[in-house]
Amino acid sequence: MAERVVLTSAMATASMASLTAATSRLLPSASIAVATPTTASLSLKCFRSSLFLSTVSLSQRAAVPRLSRSFGSVVSPKCFASNPDQLRSAKEDIKELLKTTFCHPIMVRLGWHDAGTYNKNIEEWPIRGGANGSLRFEIELKHAANAGLVNALKLLQPIKDKYSGVTYADLFQLASATAIEEAGGPKIPMKYGREDVSTPEQCPEEGRLPDAGPPSPAGHLRDVFYRMGLNDKEIVALSGAHTLGRSRPERSGWGKPETKYTKDGPGAPGGQSWTVKWLKFDNSYFKDIKAKRDEDLLVLPTDAVLFEDQSFKEYAEKYAEDQDAFFKDYAEAHAKLSNLGAKFDPPEGFSIDSNPTEAQPEKFVAAKYSSGKRELSDAMKQKIRAEYEGLGGSPDKPLPTNYFLNIMIVIGVLALLTSLLGN
Repeated sequence: MAERVVLTSAMATASMASLTAATSRLLPSASIAVATPTTASLSLKCFRSSLFLSTVSLSQRAAVPRLSRSFGSVVSPKCFASNPDQLRSAKEDIKELLKTTFCHPIMVRLGWHDAGTYNKNIEEWPIRGGANGSLRFEIELKHAANAGLVNALKLLQPIKDKYSGVTYADLFQLASATAIEEAGGPKIPMKYGREDVSTPEQCPEEGRLPDAGPPSPAGHLRDVFYRMGLNDKEIVALSGAHTLGRSRPERSGWGKPETKYTKDGPGAPGGQSWTVKWLKFDNSYFKDIKAKRDEDLLVLPTDAVLFEDQSFKEYAEKYAEDQDAFFKDYAEAHAKLSNLGAKFDPPEGFSIDSNPTEAQPEKFVAAKYSSGKRELSDAMKQKIRAEYEGLGGSPDKPLPTNYFLNIMIVIGVLALLTSLLGN
């Protein structure tokens, strides 16, 4: 038996060598290694692992325990678009970046604008737009609505270079959610695993993002956000993120060059903010718009309409009075926005907060594990029909009830129960 195991292991090794040679011809830059994966391309790691498992399946099962002990880390590969451990490390680096540069508002905007191009009426990825990392390309950064976002990309690029196992799509959304949380906002229930587009040709056309001063503010907001699959409550909740940041006239054409709240920074001075404490996430945006008492605070047409449109006003009034309600609805809306249009690997995404290296478990569906229906042969169908008709039944006539048989069954069951209880 020992000889058979050694022989089988040798056969597996030989097969592995031949497959390695064949694969190296297909992928000149990659060698097949059955060692613990590092931060190399995740798809390539999956390819390597599948080759190894295929080799093992060719050998006798007696050899598998020995191979599994040697290469256990390869038997269960984790093939995600982004590396979960690198994502968690990147989040810590983003926190430090926020502390030193006060870039919370522009990070929120970066994540939003990458996801906000989504069109629910288009199924094909990445034509449908959404959170796919396309905003890193110059052609999309030059869209008018994205003015200034090149600065956010410059801040994040060193982190992206440091963590090559993280996609741009995930990094943008990670930075956006982390900025909200670090500014005092709610915890965002994020998931990760977004795939990146690969070329500038995959960027969406200009015009999918909202304008600040359209002729019909309420209609414009609904046109843009309904196209994404969002509703009135989510429109108002997401608008509340304007509690962070400033509008700079040289970028958007809106706001004052500076105010008493922005002339000294923090960060680069200037611009006009929506709130007094424009680096603190709370519900003051709704309170200040409702009051309209301070000329140094910005109120855009798309802000004012939240208290003018009857449907929007219901939620704006609620959030002005109840910060907890605002935080709850905002966290849900932000998470939903961050997932729009994204293509996840694994398909269900994964969290970096709980079970960081495991994908979210897929719900059990019994039908997926059934053997499926088996069609009876015509001969069997005819035999069953003949036996059924022999007992007096037919397709149009059910079998007659045998009352005597039913009574005997009941008596037998009672007798059995009496016997058991007596014992």
